Amino acid sequence: MDGSSYYIPAAAMGAAMAFKAPALLRGRRDPLLRSVGALLTLAGLVFLFAAPPTIAAVNRATGIRNVSAPIVYCLLSAFSASCLVLIINWRDGPSEVTRRLARRWILGYTVVGVTLIALFALGETPVERLRDLDTYYANTPYIREMIVLYLASLSVAGIAMNVMCWRWAAQVRGRLRAGLVIIALGSLFNIPYSAAKFTAVVARWHGADLDVLSTDVAPVLASVGAQFTAVGFCVPPACQRIGDTWHTWSTYRRLGPLWRELRPVAAPEERAVRISWWSPVELQVTQRESDIHDGMLSLYPYFDSALRSRAYDAAVAAGSSPGDAQAEADAAMVTAAVRAKAADPEGRVISSANTATVPGGSDASSVHGEGPRDLVRMSIALRESPVVAAARGGTGHADNGP
Repeated sequence: MDGSSYYIPAAAMGAAMAFKAPALLRGRRDPLLRSVGALLTLAGLVFLFAAPPTIAAVNRATGIRNVSAPIVYCLLSAFSASCLVLIINWRDGPSEVTRRLARRWILGYTVVGVTLIALFALGETPVERLRDLDTYYANTPYIREMIVLYLASLSVAGIAMNVMCWRWAAQVRGRLRAGLVIIALGSLFNIPYSAAKFTAVVARWHGADLDVLSTDVAPVLASVGAQFTAVGFCVPPACQRIGDTWHTWSTYRRLGPLWRELRPVAAPEERAVRISWWSPVELQVTQRESDIHDGMLSLYPYFDSALRSRAYDAAVAAGSSPGDAQAEADAAMVTAAVRAKAADPEGRVISSANTATVPGGSDASSVHGEGPRDLVRMSIALRESPVVAAARGGTGHADNGP
């Protein structure tokens, strides 16, 4: 019997869990991350155990006819509670209030799960039903109540989760809001799912046959909703990762002009560790920054603070902001120092320099600034600033390669 409509969303939840596994392991003490892990795990288990082939296997393994029903219903109750607990933790309210609300939902759905098991034990289900137990036993004492209880609890959870998701989404922006909206849409499918099941069960109570709503329509609704939910949980971290990677690559690329300017004096061939082109971009940015700093270190004896001051005044006069003017002045001093070192192949300036100070009164902070952001601004100035072009000797050209 084909269980693809169940196994596909189970696989989707498994993929979402695998996607978030590194973050879950790093933050296993974080209640929010634990809630995410519990939700994705339970959602996958629900679809795995609700698949007709799995139902048959579990019934056969235990020797109890239809024992899969209370198992699936209890998993659904646990999943419902995990959804609500996740949203409560996600909102990050006062810790005591958050814990109290979470405990209430967990306790409530624990009671539901215990009641489901008790009702199944009290009822009788002599005929194994793999796909239509809800409608086949809709009029059976205790089993009828078990079915109504699980559908009611699922409906309550779906409505509550939608309300909380939409309220929370109205207060945030960006990728978090997008993820919440998608999760809310996925949860919204719980309502027509329960409605289809309820309609088929009520029809049985009145002697009608609308089993198709329960056996064919409801599983499709649940599958679509689960896949929406999986996507919703993946959107915020995926967007965060893509944004971080794009920013890092942008930093690497924008550091290019300054790195190439200093390459003749940085001696990258002397590196103790070589970074391959396929290394993580974060390592490549770190290596490029290290090369730049090494190049600047070798240029200290050639730095001219008077030239830097003139370049700063010229940049301000041309309309640059103080921060941009500082980056242009540093870049002008660096490019002039590169040319001064090239004109001193015998290293006379270095040999006569006072190792305790940098000639012209420049110190490390005058070019290093506050970190990578300053290096990027210096690199941009090398490519675009006329002040830097003048310091090059009037060539007005900067290397614009990648």
